[in-house]
Amino acid sequence: MSFLDASGMTGGYGATDILHDCTLRVEKGQIAVIVGPNGAGKSTAMKAVFGMLRLRAGKVTLDGEDITALSPQERVRKGMGFVPQVNNVFPTMTVEENLEMGAFIREDDFTGTMEQVFELFPILCDKRRQNAGELSGGQRQQVAVGRALMTKPKLLMLDEPTAGVSPIVMDELFDRIIEIARTGISILMVEQNARQALEIADTGYVLVQGANRYTDTGAALMADPEVRRTFLGG
Repeated sequence: MSFLDASGMTGGYGATDILHDCTLRVEKGQIAVIVGPNGAGKSTAMKAVFGMLRLRAGKVTLDGEDITALSPQERVRKGMGFVPQVNNVFPTMTVEENLEMGAFIREDDFTGTMEQVFELFPILCDKRRQNAGELSGGQRQQVAVGRALMTKPKLLMLDEPTAGVSPIVMDELFDRIIEIARTGISILMVEQNARQALEIADTGYVLVQGANRYTDTGAALMADPEVRRTFLGG
């Protein structure tokens, strides 16, 4: 069984199903990327994994434990970290205060984890006393990822982490994501920059209308002529 196994997910908002028998799996310490056209259900699938969406069918297990019935807060305590696409920092709080908020479930000394975040994102150490709302878009994304890492997650979920940032910042964020995975943390990521995301993906999922269209390694999807033509711009 995969470290994260979200299988057969069917559900949506109200009476309308957005996901149709959608399955996502992530192995320990690997990067899985969800790509697809706008409206494909990518972010909805992520929210379903995190417990923000009621499923009519399907099951979610983390490290062999069935967590399908748990709330998002309970899933955080089980080892899930989630970084939403928007409103993912507290703008009137300092960088350091944002990171401390990420440690709200911790009862141990979290200063070591904060130092690890500063090592991963050195600019945050330089700006630790600055309000997060004063930072650039890329720096705010680093704060959001850092805050999620403060929970010491086993699975880190990122919804469009490079949205609205420059290509240079995108490459830097992807490098940091690779570093995080190398520490043994599993990563599930929704990404509009499909080509760049698949380059770092161990597993790629192409969703269309809430269902799995293609599933393979990132390299195999990049090499698939049909995937390239339809989803990667040729």
